[in-house]
Amino acid sequence: MIAYNHYIKFIPEFKNDKKVKSTFIDTITVKENISTTLEDKLLNKLTFANNQGRDISLYSDIEFAHTEEGQFWAFEVKDIMTLFWYSGRLELEYTKHENFTESLLEYWCLHIVLPLFFTIEETYHFLHAGAVEIEGSPILFAAHSMGGKSTMTDFFIKQGHTMVSDDKVGIENRNDSFYVVPSHPHQRPYRAKEDLGFFIENIAANPKLVNSIYELEQANKDDEVKITELKGIDKFKSLRYASEINLYFLKPKRLEFLLKLAKKVKVYQVCVPWDLDRQHEVYNTICEHVKVSTHFQLKDTK
Repeated sequence: MIAYNHYIKFIPEFKNDKKVKSTFIDTITVKENISTTLEDKLLNKLTFANNQGRDISLYSDIEFAHTEEGQFWAFEVKDIMTLFWYSGRLELEYTKHENFTESLLEYWCLHIVLPLFFTIEETYHFLHAGAVEIEGSPILFAAHSMGGKSTMTDFFIKQGHTMVSDDKVGIENRNDSFYVVPSHPHQRPYRAKEDLGFFIENIAANPKLVNSIYELEQANKDDEVKITELKGIDKFKSLRYASEINLYFLKPKRLEFLLKLAKKVKVYQVCVPWDLDRQHEVYNTICEHVKVSTHFQLKDTK
């Protein structure tokens, strides 16, 4: 399946045959290891806030800082599994705990561990957003908690738009050009705990330049649908709030990324009336805005 620009290969293969291979050479292999335990390593530990009702922790064999070649990392989901890797290798291994299941392995790998892995390996930066394509160009939806991001992403997908990512959007910085990277082909508009989500066939296959980011702002149900461009500190605050996987030891790198992203990518605020009956109106307004703004961006580059 596509997962952040790589093909994920689980060993042994899962029974679920709905896998989408990407066209990329690099493969992340996920396989069981029955011999390595955390007790084998001298580890530093970072405990996270409760996630999905689980106690989770990150470990490393040296002080938390920028990744070094061969550095040992481990991610423990208490009572479920421990996943570990060595920096510089495209391989994740896991040991089973008492409540392990294959479905939990697939969920935690795709939704949680892979974004963490690519962040630590400094491969991609992540925004907490949904992303779809409009006329082949990726746009992102960001919002405060319960701010309609998942609902908006779901509505666009149901109108036939290609999904790029449902929840965590990986972005690659190539010489100060920013490419959005397709996620795994699942969508969870309902956000159930430890649920992989619906399989989505219509998912992007290749990284593409980010078109723009739309911050959804909840409004009264009778308010006008309005789009305004964010600039300056308001723009940076919007991106900073949408930043995902905020590991303290990578903070300088993350802020540098956000500053560069703010200089290159347009960010707009959308006034969204809180009324599901007006979703088509919001949808049409955003689509038309993307077409017009893209036209002017293309003229500016000529």
